[in-house]
Amino acid sequence: MIGYLQEEKKMIQDITPHQYDNHYIEYQPQVTDFCICIKDGTALLCQDKKEKNSWYIPTFKELAEPLYGAVYLFAIDGKHYFLKQMTGKDDTGWIEDESNMTSGPSDRLQALENTKGLAGAWKNRRDMREIMPRFIAFAGITALQIDGWYRNNRYCGHCGGSLKKDHKERMLYCEKCGSRVYPRINPAVIIAVTKGSKLLMTKYAGRTYTRYALVAGFTEIGETLEQTVAREVMEETGIRVKNLRYYKSQPWSFTDTLLTGFFCEADGEQDIRLDKEELAVAEWIERDKIDQAQDSYDDLSLTNEMICYFRDHKDV
Repeated sequence: MIGYLQEEKKMIQDITPHQYDNHYIEYQPQVTDFCICIKDGTALLCQDKKEKNSWYIPTFKELAEPLYGAVYLFAIDGKHYFLKQMTGKDDTGWIEDESNMTSGPSDRLQALENTKGLAGAWKNRRDMREIMPRFIAFAGITALQIDGWYRNNRYCGHCGGSLKKDHKERMLYCEKCGSRVYPRINPAVIIAVTKGSKLLMTKYAGRTYTRYALVAGFTEIGETLEQTVAREVMEETGIRVKNLRYYKSQPWSFTDTLLTGFFCEADGEQDIRLDKEELAVAEWIERDKIDQAQDSYDDLSLTNEMICYFRDHKDV
């Protein structure tokens, strides 16, 4: 395993000194617990008036939000966070008793302004990339992933019956046929292909994201992560690889994905054969030219950390 980056290079889940605990227990919410209200794929966050770039998650008391209908999410530093689903345009949510649903997200903002003089805003998954402090961004994006799973799994895919929440683990089950549904986590790989002092860097085709990235792809049924690495690099760039080394993994709630990072080497001199449906660019970039190619770094993602690791370590 390749060593870790310096402490300041952190991914979105690296929230030390804060401690994240996702052990599922059906806690009963208290007014001092934190409430993440979610509507139409956005989460309600509060802005610190003294520090405009600092955000926090309000409590039930601050929101004047009823406790009923809230679902336990996780704990950070021993403090409990709950999900409260708001009704959307055409969405009654998954909560079994719809009388517990809360409507009118503007009411939440009004409560903030009237009771505490607080400022609130609805933030989507993409917005979470810019939220500080980092542990609030991680809490927000994780809550959005869990909310999306609940909303997308109201009925059994086998018999069409209604799905119910389990009381012991984060799982939904069908009372009619017994089917179980667990949170969706898609396995994928991030691949740093090296050739001496060069790194194979890519740009996606047909996407709004135009910065450099690394070869990446989802694991297919019946293959190992290592086989995924070899297949994805060959399919997208025509390069054979060798000497695979595991780097790190990352929960990536932006796409319901668990990412696994690998470093590997190009197996001899080979021409790049670009899959133009997947990539707009694939090229070898010298270690000391990476900063010129990538003028800024978001320090959120496994991809970014692996690029920076190669840039800063000549032994890779």
